[in-house]
Amino acid sequence: MKFETVHGITLPKIGFGCWTIGGEATADPSQDERSLAALRSALALGYTHFDTAEYYAAGHSEELLGQAIRQAGLPRQAVFITSKVSPNHLSYDDVLRSCENSLRRLGTDYLDLYLIHWPERHMNLPETFRALNRLVREGKVKHLGVSNFNLKLLQAACALSETPLLTNQVPYSLPDRSYVKNGVLDYCQKNDILLTAYSPVKSRFFKGKKLAEFARQRGVTPFQVGLAWLVHQPRVITIPTSFNPQHQAENLAAAELMLTDDEMAFLNGLAE
Repeated sequence: MKFETVHGITLPKIGFGCWTIGGEATADPSQDERSLAALRSALALGYTHFDTAEYYAAGHSEELLGQAIRQAGLPRQAVFITSKVSPNHLSYDDVLRSCENSLRRLGTDYLDLYLIHWPERHMNLPETFRALNRLVREGKVKHLGVSNFNLKLLQAACALSETPLLTNQVPYSLPDRSYVKNGVLDYCQKNDILLTAYSPVKSRFFKGKKLAEFARQRGVTPFQVGLAWLVHQPRVITIPTSFNPQHQAENLAAAELMLTDDEMAFLNGLAE
């Protein structure tokens, strides 16, 4: 596995995204066994970074993740848990309450990383960070970050955080370069902030014939090519989701796929 190290923290290039674990916007208990099986498989394969949120399955995703980690018998420090506070909970008191609820559902004393899930139009960002900074000082959160922040908001968040922001989690993939065009990727790379790419392979682009042929020649899948393209880039990590153990293993293996400069240029050209 390849890793990125920033501010003394080392994270794997490929982690596990928990969107749809336990449901989508609401909890779906009928999916519990399937979700737990996916988490058990991911843990057994060696995934160590798990990304969830209070919004995912209305908190049930956090509950299942905590359950799977306990059942695996892993020490808390063996996994890196990211969770997120929802945009409707960005007031000072709500941030503190949301974090406490996430800790309770996960069954842990601290979060490794806590993100603002989405910016809210009328949010009071200084008040939000006043609460987030308090959580760090109290040891309930180790590191802070944001998600879906444009460049202006990211810069504002950096100025308000008492500790270095660890990441901005955004949609980023071969066919989706919006956070390259808006300057966020460049800013992250120049300021030791990880760009965490979500939805890395969710696009019809990955069913294209030219990409399929490129992948066939390399003996991998188009999805692995898309993940390898991401992790080839400095300060970029990604969190694909899969319930299929084979696909989970393929996703992890994608971090070892080496791409030449010519191949990167070819892939960039395909997407453009």
